[in-house]
Amino acid sequence: MKLRIPDADVLWDSLLPQRRHELTLHVHEHDLDDLHHVNNTVYLAWCEQVAREHALRLGMGTDALSALGAVPVARQHIITYHRPAMLGDLVRVRTALTLHAGVRSVRAYALDRVNPGDPEGGVRLAECQTEWVWVDPHSGRPKRAPETVSARFGFSDAVLGR
Repeated sequence: MKLRIPDADVLWDSLLPQRRHELTLHVHEHDLDDLHHVNNTVYLAWCEQVAREHALRLGMGTDALSALGAVPVARQHIITYHRPAMLGDLVRVRTALTLHAGVRSVRAYALDRVNPGDPEGGVRLAECQTEWVWVDPHSGRPKRAPETVSARFGFSDAVLGR
């Protein structure tokens, strides 16, 4: 069942910069499968890559999160594929943190081909949502993300004006 969270691009312009990140990639030979288009597992790897880069940009990489006592682990990935990416394509991968409450966070992703000549905004290749659960890095038990993490990712009351 698909999580009822908007895709990354639906909320993109309204989100604080701390809650969103994007990168642009070129499709290489090693990304392709036997059908000569990007393998489905590569899309998920790209989503993980943009999420990691987002966290690192905010100083919240795995080491920093471990030191704070809570790390995110994936609970569920849902990917909808629309069109294949091909060798040489330019792909924009966007992620947006759309929900952060208790021990759960949700990231939405939008993957678009942005080759020269494509329409403004690109051509949608895939969408993904990942539900993350925060856990204690030593016990593996669920644990609320520390307020420092919430604030850094733009979810604290002070940042949201509450």
